[in-house]
Amino acid sequence: MKRRSRKVTIGRLVYLIYYKPVATVRRSIREGGPWNQLVTARARREMERTARQMKPVKGSESSLPSYEVHMLTGARFWYQSAFCVRSLAAHSATELIKPVFYDDGTLGNHRQHLRRIFPSARLVSYTESERKLDRVLPEAKFPRLHERWHSYPNIRKLIDPHVGSAGWKLVLDSDMLFFRRPDFLLEWLRAPGEPLYMLDTEESYGYGRDALTKLAGVPPPKCLNVGVCGLQSEKIDWDRLEQWIAALDGSGRTTYYLEQALVAMLLAGRECAVAPAQAYITWPAPEECVQPKAIMHHYVADAKQFYFRESWRVCLRRMQNSETSNGLV
Repeated sequence: MKRRSRKVTIGRLVYLIYYKPVATVRRSIREGGPWNQLVTARARREMERTARQMKPVKGSESSLPSYEVHMLTGARFWYQSAFCVRSLAAHSATELIKPVFYDDGTLGNHRQHLRRIFPSARLVSYTESERKLDRVLPEAKFPRLHERWHSYPNIRKLIDPHVGSAGWKLVLDSDMLFFRRPDFLLEWLRAPGEPLYMLDTEESYGYGRDALTKLAGVPPPKCLNVGVCGLQSEKIDWDRLEQWIAALDGSGRTTYYLEQALVAMLLAGRECAVAPAQAYITWPAPEECVQPKAIMHHYVADAKQFYFRESWRVCLRRMQNSETSNGLV
């Protein structure tokens, strides 16, 4: 396995010595202080313990129509991935959901939990993904995509499922939960004909619209969020992605939202299927976290504490009720 040493640059030293500690303090204040964070951490550990005991998906050998969903995961997120896909499966009684999990390099023994919960799952190893990257997108031609693949895990949600592949694929983030049957997504999985995404509460691309419009040639869609993202693998222009990253690097800025900006530019000017914002919510409000009315939540920013403290428990009850009513228990 090829590994790269990380050079400690002046910029990274400044980040480690100043920006990271400041960000940690600000996050603590935003999340209600150290005691509140401890309560959330305890709830998170309980969520992980519960995932270890989660019942397997039934019907892996049935004649139901089956659909793949793709997800990057690892040691820090495997249980969130399990809750997300398990809740999707619980509310998709007339379909078989077959997850494809891409190991971020840290999954280790947690893969056994995912295999037990999802007997029909496919697990793609870090080495397998890296070899495909090297074969299809040689580093000499795509140095920036390679650098980001190794240093910026989010971009792997765009690269790993699609590179060297064909057909439509639905990629999901781990930090999401389903509470009711997601007809919109299931209809798309049955007959995908255009790209799919969900909406953000605010535009989070990390770069101004003017800069992205200049690169893409037309304005990007507004408020795109890649928590739910359906793309056609063979239509992704890797050369353009490499050029866009180079141009954005030239601006002297890097951003956590690079992956989202790249997808927004890929979909600029295209007809897309957009998940209804009231049913597929990014950053749900506290009351919605506790008493969900939507079909799906994507827990970003401050919604995380409610996700760990409340929402997964509600989700678990809804899953059990759904499977009982559909005769799957």
